[in-house]
Amino acid sequence: MVLPACSAGALRPPLQPERGAPACTTCPRRHSRVEAELAESRPRSVAASVSADPPRGVSRAFNSQRLVDEPLKASSFLARDACTPLFALLPRGRRRRMHDFRRRWDLGSLCRALLTRGLAALGHSLKHVLGAIFSKIFGPLASVGNMDEKSNKLLLALVMLFLFAVIVLQYVCPGTECQLLSLQAFSSPMPDPYRSEDESSVRFVPRYNFSRGDLLRKVDFDIKGDDLIVFLHIQKTGGTTFGRHLVRNIQLEQPCECRVGQKKCTCHRPGKQETWLFSRFSTGWSCGLHADWTELTSCVPTVVDGKRDARLRPSRWRIFQILDEMSKTRWDSPNTNPVANSPSSKKEQNTSKSGKNFHYITILRDPVSRYLSEWRHVQRGATWKASLHVCDGRPPTSEELPSCYTGDDWSGCPLKEFMDCPYNLANNRQVRMLSDLTLVGCYNLSVMPEKQRNKVLLESAKSNLKDMAFFGLTEFQRKTQYLFEKTFNMNFISPFIQYNTTRASSVEINEEIQKRIEALNFLDMELYSFAKDLFLQRYQFMRQKDHQEARQKRQEQRKFLKGRFLQARFQSQSQVQIQNLSQNPNLNANQNVTQNLLQNLTQSLKQNSVQKENRESQKRKRGQEQNDSSTSNGTNDYIGSVEKWR
Repeated sequence: MVLPACSAGALRPPLQPERGAPACTTCPRRHSRVEAELAESRPRSVAASVSADPPRGVSRAFNSQRLVDEPLKASSFLARDACTPLFALLPRGRRRRMHDFRRRWDLGSLCRALLTRGLAALGHSLKHVLGAIFSKIFGPLASVGNMDEKSNKLLLALVMLFLFAVIVLQYVCPGTECQLLSLQAFSSPMPDPYRSEDESSVRFVPRYNFSRGDLLRKVDFDIKGDDLIVFLHIQKTGGTTFGRHLVRNIQLEQPCECRVGQKKCTCHRPGKQETWLFSRFSTGWSCGLHADWTELTSCVPTVVDGKRDARLRPSRWRIFQILDEMSKTRWDSPNTNPVANSPSSKKEQNTSKSGKNFHYITILRDPVSRYLSEWRHVQRGATWKASLHVCDGRPPTSEELPSCYTGDDWSGCPLKEFMDCPYNLANNRQVRMLSDLTLVGCYNLSVMPEKQRNKVLLESAKSNLKDMAFFGLTEFQRKTQYLFEKTFNMNFISPFIQYNTTRASSVEINEEIQKRIEALNFLDMELYSFAKDLFLQRYQFMRQKDHQEARQKRQEQRKFLKGRFLQARFQSQSQVQIQNLSQNPNLNANQNVTQNLLQNLTQSLKQNSVQKENRESQKRKRGQEQNDSSTSNGTNDYIGSVEKWR
């Protein structure tokens, strides 16, 4: 084996360079002694295979020897070290690592060259394919005038630009609903987003009969006045998400001010230092943690009236004092009927002494999913110990409401232990939080029999839910958004998202456990069935009302355009006749009579248009009552269709 001169010099003792002689600065890699030995021991190495025959798919004119011979600039210090005797003194492992590094660089450069050539070949073949396609399509045009090379390049550029635009469109608008581009003119109409969100049947058959007042929910909410929205937040019903929508995702003249890192937002009325929203994310837990219907209806009016000029967050002892005063004034009245003196009466729950109007809203959820979600939340350490459960001015005693656990929390409890506790407030929680507990003696179970108590609580919860200004369902996010916007005439910025995968859905239970959960929450099951039926009937009623209003508006527009067209036509005919009269004064009397008739007709049309404008202005002044009377026929049709379905 013959070694190169530079490698042989590396084996000899170092020689002192002569004066004026240039120093040895570069040396090819294959001249090193180590690589020569490796090349001899491995004759079919990567470098040999590259130099012997080009890879598959690469032409023979491709110079691969240049890639092997040309060293990497970043590793030039390795080549300089190979010329010096110090490289021969390096350990064997270090020299092998240096050799592997150089071999990997050879493979990387070869792959880059192959990729470049492959992309070039792909572009060339794509150009030929597109040219053949367009030659087939535009064959007749080629007979008129052949497209030269410049036109082919222009056509290719347009096609590439179109493909690039399609790729950018997929990045900008990946979903089915694009908010940046309106493609309705080029595509078919979008499907109804409210119909397929819950994967339910299109035809809904109602089970309950509701009056027109129960179905029509139209609140004249005056955000600049004294109206107040009160959100009753039930645990594990999606109330946190809906509460964030109210403070962060709603279009207002003066939006809520939300700071980073803080849960509470400042939601003031335009031009005032008063809040229009009573919820967790605006005023905090002002009436206690997850206050129920009994607590809110007793606490909110007094808190708002007593804290008008102060911050809306009374202390715990102040809450007890407020509720105690409310209970005394209620039970000291001459009428001792608990139903008449309960907070369920509309005058007490919807107004305050200062004249404020309270509009209560809430969110419900499927009882089984809500129960499993609460169990998972309690399993992670949640207790809700700060809840007051105040009723008639006092919290329940330990005998009235025992605890299900002995330690600080109930973390890690299994589902069986969670279901076995008879005092678990998770059982029928939605009915308990929506009913008036004063009707059954609060938490004292010895006031009346259990069967009668359950019946009173269920009827009270249904009545309060039906009289609420609005309620939504977690399983129908888009419909909930639609009904809230129609009820309060307030629009959200972005649409609600339906999440079908939750912590409760990840829990796998058998049919026996599901039936037991339904038995433990039988009151909630009945309430949810009632609420779902009322919710879907309200939705269908409001959608049908919108369609009727849109149809009436189109009819009025057509009538208006038709009247304008006839008026312009008669005016043009009258002007022509007047010109004829001025030119020919000796016309017969019939033409004069025709002219008078046309003038009278134009005057009558003008009077009719003026009267129509007056009627429209009167309708606007009448407001909501006139709108309700105008859609009474549609309401009767809807209620008739409900009876027909039944």
